[in-house]
Amino acid sequence: MTDASPAPAISEIQDALGRVERDARVSQADAELLFSARGDELDRLLAVSTRLRDEGLDSSGRRGIITYSKKVFIPVTHLCQDRCHYCIFVETPNKLATKGKPIYMSPDEILEVARAGAALGCKEALFTVGDRPENRWPVAREWLDAHGYASTIDYIRAMAILVLEETGLLPHLNPGVMSWSELQALRPVAPSMGMMLETTATRLWSEKGGVHYGSPDKDPALRLRVLDDAGRSKVPFTTGVLLGIGENNAERAEALFEIRASHDRHGHIQETIVQNFRAKPRTAMQNEVDLALQEYVAAVAVARVVMGPDATIQAPPNLTDAHELGLLLRAGIDDWGGVSPLTADHVNPERPWPELDTLAALTSDAGFELRERLTAHPQFVLEPEEWIDERIRPHVDALSAPSGLAEEDAPVIGRPWGRALDTSKARSLSLSKGTPANAAILAASNAPAALSDAHYLELLGASGAELDALTSLADDIRRDAVGDDVTFVINRNIDSSLYGVDPERGGLSVETIGELADEATALGATELCVQGSVAAHMPATAYLDIVRAIRARQPGLHVHAYRPTEIADGARRLGLPLGEYLLALREAGVDSVPGTGARILDDDVRRVLSEGGDPPASEWIASMTAAHRAGLRSTSTMIYGHVETPIQQLAHLRALARLHDETGGFTEFIPMPYVRLDAPASVTRIAGPGPDARQTRALHAVARLLLHGRIDHVQAAWTKLGLAESQAVLTGGADDLGGLLLDGTAKPEAGAEAHRSLTIADLERTASEIGRGVRQRTTSYGSPTAEQLAFARRADAPPATRLQLPISERRGALLAVRS
Repeated sequence: MTDASPAPAISEIQDALGRVERDARVSQADAELLFSARGDELDRLLAVSTRLRDEGLDSSGRRGIITYSKKVFIPVTHLCQDRCHYCIFVETPNKLATKGKPIYMSPDEILEVARAGAALGCKEALFTVGDRPENRWPVAREWLDAHGYASTIDYIRAMAILVLEETGLLPHLNPGVMSWSELQALRPVAPSMGMMLETTATRLWSEKGGVHYGSPDKDPALRLRVLDDAGRSKVPFTTGVLLGIGENNAERAEALFEIRASHDRHGHIQETIVQNFRAKPRTAMQNEVDLALQEYVAAVAVARVVMGPDATIQAPPNLTDAHELGLLLRAGIDDWGGVSPLTADHVNPERPWPELDTLAALTSDAGFELRERLTAHPQFVLEPEEWIDERIRPHVDALSAPSGLAEEDAPVIGRPWGRALDTSKARSLSLSKGTPANAAILAASNAPAALSDAHYLELLGASGAELDALTSLADDIRRDAVGDDVTFVINRNIDSSLYGVDPERGGLSVETIGELADEATALGATELCVQGSVAAHMPATAYLDIVRAIRARQPGLHVHAYRPTEIADGARRLGLPLGEYLLALREAGVDSVPGTGARILDDDVRRVLSEGGDPPASEWIASMTAAHRAGLRSTSTMIYGHVETPIQQLAHLRALARLHDETGGFTEFIPMPYVRLDAPASVTRIAGPGPDARQTRALHAVARLLLHGRIDHVQAAWTKLGLAESQAVLTGGADDLGGLLLDGTAKPEAGAEAHRSLTIADLERTASEIGRGVRQRTTSYGSPTAEQLAFARRADAPPATRLQLPISERRGALLAVRS
């Protein structure tokens, strides 16, 4: 069913080959041409791909080694919300009933398979399910509700822990499309995850007759976002392409380059699978022709050339006849993927796995040694601090060899899962040793906010046992100041820079902004955060108009609006002094202002980071001072870990303390790590990779000490830190997780941090794992009304469930709120 397109001339293919042979790099246009290589041209392409693969193996210290993972396949459920035309894995509830299969495998059934696999020496438990079946099938939703699970992904998380503890198998999770928060939730229970990109051919999803038509989770844009979210979450991730489902060569090339681009940004793609379409009975594509062998081999070789020598290229060994596997090795693969001695390939049940001895012999015939790896590939196993959550590190360590591959004879046995991070790192360090850091900690235990600059600088550089002692002290001070609850506010972001932009390009009108306020309230929000510089062509009253539109629709919603740069812009537009303009904002309906844009309150640093575009630090301070004096409280922030020094960090904290002493206007302090990916190229050329965990822990702890008695709340910026690192700072001085950042369905991209939202259940799990409870708050850290609390709990549903309600139900909820 490959989309027919004119074959390129042989001369074009030869020219592309010549370019690749010279520099071993390929453009997207040349990759498109090379998919058509056949005969002598294919042999030349295979020579290039073989050479690149061998270079990569040599540089990794695995010369001549082809890897695989010994696994069991656990098909947790065969239900799915998608309707892919080639899939035989998915069933309907009626078909499951006819076959005597359950809606979901029970925990006992899952353990039975996992235990049998462990007895055979398997080390991977591959969890595969259909995408979010509860969104399509009421019986799936009923089963989850009856068993106490919020979603299929919630159930998979619980089963992954069960398998780790009872059998020792390492879960590799393939639950389909995952949100950022779901990736964060699953990372502590699995060393690796995966989701096939399959194709970037949007027409196959959007046009009737396409193989993905009617499949909500097969939107290529959605799947590409999952790849990037996995990278941001530091998840070793498996992805790949499915060839022969109607895509053309240009789309094949585009898909591979998208995978490479995501890996270039994050370094997280552990393997790229190149999978060939095989027709299956009882599917809409049962009469289509399988992808031809030479076409497939050429595609594998192109994938190697595109992804480069250091990538892992995988081809499933059961989807190619045994006598043809040597061609795939010539094409540049270095991994056969998961192979099971126990369970079938439930996605391709008509194609049995090769016996491992047979696969080893075929690999040996081609001049290679077959070696077992773990679910996470060696480069990730060897860098556990960055890639493997500490709660599953003991499970991975128990099965890994010094090379990062599997220790083939290691016993596969269950071990306790680290349900809670170690919060008992109390000050076991003797403080009488006389080191400068110990002296500073001892002084801080008596007067945390009254240390000298020298003492605070020592603490910002603390590491090891001294850092543990510092964070433990900060945690004690936090507990005394604000208690043990982790607080949060239910909010939504609106990017006001979209106001007046063409709706076709994502722009917002006053009417749309009002609708977003309605939807936020319908979802349980108590706060709407509005930030972004309005276009110059808009009226001078633009900022005020936005607030008035929100206030007219939702008078009870707290409006947290406008950074110092936008406040200054609005004042200039109307020709008003800063103080008068802030009073106008307050009269229009602004309740508080975000103190973002502070970066580091040092003009030299600001000049470097913005190439002179940032206003001076004095302007930020003046704006915050004026806002506080106008009766508008604000947050305070710092972006750290780029080019600033500890001395400049300390000066920033001192400036915030002085300003708060004058106005009492700050509600919280939010330290935000510099994220290289989010910075412009001009900054990344200058700044480092960002702060490490040591610097993050030390800064949050020092902030708690220095601001003690002034700014009570220190927030963990979870969108920047991720949930695991947020837990670390919550045990070292921080007390708040900020807002849920609801996306909604009307215009999910209308917020600055779209597609990264949490539920109350996410927060409860995050807090409970460090032995804490959660408490909903208002923007100013008060208590919501009983009605708001009750409504938030009703509105708190898994994002995929809540955000994919039928439009009639969404409209009904909005009408109820409007009335």
